[in-house]
Amino acid sequence: MAYVSDTGGGGRLGDLFAGLARDFTGLFRTEIELAKAEASEKIDQAVKAGVSLAAGAILVIGALGVFLAALVSGGTAILVAWGMQEPAANFISAIVLTVIVALIAWAMIAHGLDELKANRLGMDRTTNSLRADAATVKESL
Repeated sequence: MAYVSDTGGGGRLGDLFAGLARDFTGLFRTEIELAKAEASEKIDQAVKAGVSLAAGAILVIGALGVFLAALVSGGTAILVAWGMQEPAANFISAIVLTVIVALIAWAMIAHGLDELKANRLGMDRTTNSLRADAATVKESL
């Protein structure tokens, strides 16, 4: 055997196994660091998606609080000019504009939720690397 020392002992074979154990330990530590880095990236993506959701919510509140009253008034004026009674024109304007603002809000929230889907938060590189490492370990044993 090539790993047996000249004196007939098995010292070099033991050193080989010890080195192999150190290499596997180092490999798995590296894999853990990769998993940490990839998890950090995924958390950053989730935070960005959360910011998009928050921005959508702020825009909805701002739109309802600042623009809706002015738009309802403008819509009411147009409907009154077409011959509609003012209370009915005000009600119809408010309903139409509320639906429009709600659709915009829904689109923004849906976009944010799409960004948070679980399939985008998977740790693909780490998973593939661990599979390759497991195959290597199986081949070496």
